Amino acid sequence: MRYSEHYREEVRKALGSVPEAERLYHKTILVTGGTGMLCSAVIDMLHGLNTLKNADIRILAAGRNERSLRERFPEFAEIEYVPFDAMKGGEIRVDGPVDYVIHGASIANPALYAGNPAETLLTSITGTGAALELAREKQARMLYVSSSEVYGRREGSGLYRENDYGYVDILNPRAAYPSGKRAAETLCAAYADQYGLDVVIVRPGHIYGPGVRENDARASADFSRRAAAGEAIIMKSAGAQLRSYCYSLDCASALLTVLLLGESGTAYNISNRDSVVSIRDMAEALAEAGGVEVHFENPSDFEKKGYNLMDNSGLDASRLESLGWRACFSLREGARSTVEGLKHEE
Repeated sequence: MRYSEHYREEVRKALGSVPEAERLYHKTILVTGGTGMLCSAVIDMLHGLNTLKNADIRILAAGRNERSLRERFPEFAEIEYVPFDAMKGGEIRVDGPVDYVIHGASIANPALYAGNPAETLLTSITGTGAALELAREKQARMLYVSSSEVYGRREGSGLYRENDYGYVDILNPRAAYPSGKRAAETLCAAYADQYGLDVVIVRPGHIYGPGVRENDARASADFSRRAAAGEAIIMKSAGAQLRSYCYSLDCASALLTVLLLGESGTAYNISNRDSVVSIRDMAEALAEAGGVEVHFENPSDFEKKGYNLMDNSGLDASRLESLGWRACFSLREGARSTVEGLKHEE
C-alpha cells in the first residue's frame, strides 16, 4: 500500500476518536492478521502514534509471511515480525514482555469459506488458542476480533445487540466461519474463567477501505476494485440485505478503544450509525465515488456457497459508543477515500 498525504491525514483524524490513547505509549503490542483489512489499519494507527506523538510503542506483527508484511508496510521499519501460522496453531514465541495481544488472524474470504470450510473452522480455534496461550504466558490483555456473523439468522430488521443470538445451521459447510467465531469467543470466555485472563471481544460488521487485497472475494472488496478501475460494479443479487459497514480506520479506532477501555469478558459491536445500509446502497456509494454504473448478474453455484447466511446483520453499537467512541467517516466519505486510495495504488 502506498501512503498518500490524504490517507495520513485520515489516520490522524481517526486517532482523535480513541479515548485515552496515551495509555498505549511505551507498551508492547502484538498483532496477528496484520496484513488483513482491519489489523493493517490498526498497525497504521499505532505507527501514527509513534510518528505523531513519539509514543514509543513496540509493534510486533505475527503472521505466516514476512515478505507480505514488508510489502504492506514498506515505510514501517520498526515493525518486528513474529512467525505464526494460525491454521497450525502452536506456540507464538516472543522475547520480553507483551502488554497487549490483538488477535485478528482468520480466514476472512468467502471464496475460501466455500472451498476450504475445514481450514476456516480450524484456523479460528487453533489460532485463537495460540494467541490466548501467549496472552496467558505474558499476563497481557487480549482483544479477539470476532464477527457479526456470530449472531446467526433471525426474523425482523432490528439491529443486533450483543446478546441477540439467532440460528446457525451447523450442518451447512458455510457455517464454518460463524461457528468458528462462536467457538473462539467461547474459548476466550473459558480462558477468562479458568485462568483469570483479561480478554475483550469485538464484533465488526463489514469493513471496507483502501487496504483491500486483490484476492479478497467479499462483495464490498470487489465493488471497490471495480469502481477504482472505472469498471461497472456487478451485483449478484438484488442487494436488499442489511449490513453494518465501517470504514477501516473507523473500525481500527473502535478496536483500540475497546482494547483500552472495554470491560473484561465483554463483547462489543463495531458499527457506524451512518453506514447501516443495504448491500445495494453500498454498491451505489462506491459507484458514485468511481463514476461508474451498477449492473446485475446471476451468481454461479460456487459463488452462492460463499454467501453470508444472514439477511440482516445490522449492528447496534451503543455499548461501544458508551466508551466514548464515535465514527469519523460517513458512508460517502469512506467510499470516496476507498476508491481514491485504490486508484493511488495503481
